[in-house]
This record gives sequence, structure tokens and C-alpha cells, in this order.
Amino acid sequence: MLQRFKKIDGVIVVVLLMLMAISILSIYSVTHGRKDDGLHIQMIKWYGVGFVAFFGLSLFDYRLLVKYAHYIYIMGVGILVVVSFVGKVKNGARGWLEVGGLSLQPAELFKLILILALAALLVRKNKGELLFWRDVVPLSLVALLPFAIVIIQNDLGNALSYMVILVGLLWIGRMKWSHALIGLIIFGGAIFGFIYSYINYHEQMTNFLSETIGRKHFVARFDPWLVPELASSDDSYQTRNAKIAIASGGLSGEGYMKGGSVQSGKIPVLYTDAIFAQIAEEFGFVGAALLLLLFFILIHRMIMIALECQERAGPFLIIGIVAMLLYQIFENIGAYIGLMPLTGITLPFISYGGTSIVINMASMGIAMSVLLYGRDVEEDLPAPAVYF
Repeated sequence: MLQRFKKIDGVIVVVLLMLMAISILSIYSVTHGRKDDGLHIQMIKWYGVGFVAFFGLSLFDYRLLVKYAHYIYIMGVGILVVVSFVGKVKNGARGWLEVGGLSLQPAELFKLILILALAALLVRKNKGELLFWRDVVPLSLVALLPFAIVIIQNDLGNALSYMVILVGLLWIGRMKWSHALIGLIIFGGAIFGFIYSYINYHEQMTNFLSETIGRKHFVARFDPWLVPELASSDDSYQTRNAKIAIASGGLSGEGYMKGGSVQSGKIPVLYTDAIFAQIAEEFGFVGAALLLLLFFILIHRMIMIALECQERAGPFLIIGIVAMLLYQIFENIGAYIGLMPLTGITLPFISYGGTSIVINMASMGIAMSVLLYGRDVEEDLPAPAVYF
């Protein structure tokens, strides 16, 4: 055990500590002296739990998680179903469970569960290309079930993350080029058709979303993104002010705890998914670029771990985690510079949120476990056969 502990990637640990420092400082900057004062202390506690999860899972053989992934998946789906009936509503989405005074978001947890489940199924496949009906369709159904449940809960951001994870694992699992091209055409056509229809037939689309299928919450997300001139002042308030904050940061920023927009309270609940606006305004392009560099180093190290792994499940897990993190980074930052709709996705390791921090740290623990155990010869692994 001690020998394995010494092999933990020090660069990843240092990057995680730096991200923790940025997160705590950023949260303190936008909450000090206000009703949310003290959240940085709570964030320190969550990071403490996160590092316990990180080191605990680093020393735990990830292959056992893959072996029993079908049980974990079934349990996870069951929790999502329970949330649909008794979950607490926040920001228009029914996605939180109150447990012992703590507010937990199972949809966040399920991202990691889905990665385990898809990796377990891919391990069973032959090393050739994936067949459509035998492989692609079953894998897609495994992801579409939680996707549908979470969409019903009005949580678009986490639901879309499941699809990104699926696509990433289908790609690394050797999906046929022809199937990938067909999927790209269908997906691209659907996205283009939706955007075109939303812009040119705005009234009909908003009536359909808000009245026919009861997703008025989605209209508040899409209007500021696609038709900002038609969006209500309430719907565009957060993204509009966040863009102003990001733009005003310039090259080096306005200074720590001196951001004009973020310190004046113009951006609601800034410490959650809008925390990038604080970093960009107070530390400027330099600070934002440094943050992105840390993310790049983290992802690069994980990809190197996947390339060095001697066992089949490890790379699948790594790519699933990378896809999850890349989606969250792109969606979160993109939403506040006008590239993506606002979905409430947190910025990994930076935004306030206990469930998000613990799950992301646990994901890094699994990635580290692949480094520590993934070089063992495959004959010594637990039997990977998993049946859904």
C-alpha cells in the first residue's frame, strides 16, 4: 500500500491544491461581508472531504468498481427516480435530496456512475470496432435512461453531460467511422434545426417549450443565448452582467476583491456557476488563462495515464472523466461569453458546491487508481464480466 501511495502523481496533487486555493479565494472575494459570508470555510470542509475521497479511491483498486458497476448503476438510477418524486427544487430543477441537513445532487453523482457503467460494458466487447445493434444501441440506452429522468427533473446541464460522456466513450471504444459520421450528421442537423427554428419561429417554439411540454425554465435559458434582444431583463440579467464583468477585467484585472461588477452584487449567486466572472474581472485575461492552463495540465496528465495503462477498463474510465470535465469547463465558461446556453453547470473544482467538489475529486481519485493499478498484468485482474 505504501509503495503504491508513493507513486501518486505529484503534479496532479499540486494542480488540485492550486485549484482549491483559487476556489476558496474566489468564493471569499464574492461572499465576504454579505449574507453568504463564511461559505469559503464550508468550501474548505468540502475540499477536505474531497481529498479524503481522492486519496481513498487512489488506493482502492478501480477494477473492483468496474466489476460491480451494474449494481452501482441500478442503485444510481433508483436514486434518480426517488429524486423525481421527493427531490427539492432549486433554480427550476428538481434535483436535490436533503439528507441529514446536507443538500446532495444525485445527478452530479450519476455522471461518475455512468462512466463506470459504460466502461464496464466496453470491457466486455471484443477489441474490434463496435457494432451498431449489438454495441452502440445498448450503450446508448444505458445513457439515455438517466438522461430522460434528469431531463424530466428540468436539469438540462447534467443531462447533456451524460450524452457527452457517451460520445467520448463510443469514440475511444472504436465506433465505426460510418456510424460516427451518421451520428454527427443527425446530431448536427438536429442542433441546427433547433437553433434555426428557435430564432425564426420564436413564439411557436417558446409556446411549445413552456406550455406544451411544461419547460418554461428552458426558455429562460435559451432566450439570452439565441435571441438576446427578445429576452426579458430578468432572464438575461445574470449573463449580461457576467459578460460586462469579464470584459472589464482586461489583461490583468481590476485587482483581488476590487471587481466593480462582482463586488457590487450585480451577478446573483456569483459563487456558484458564475464564479468565472469573478476570476476574469479581478485577475483579467492573465488569471483566466492561468486557470485554463491548470485545467489543461490536469487533463494532459490524465491522458498520459490512459496511454500508459496496460489494462482495458482504465483508459475508458479516464476518457469518460476527461469528457465530463471538458464539457463542464466549456459549457460553464461558454455560457458567460455567449457561446453556450446557461444551464447551471458548475466550473469544476472552482464553483461552490459540495456534491460537485466531492464527485470531481472522487473522479480524480479513480484516475489516480488507474495509474497505480492499471499497469498490473491483465491476467491478475478481477473478472471484468458485467451484465446489465
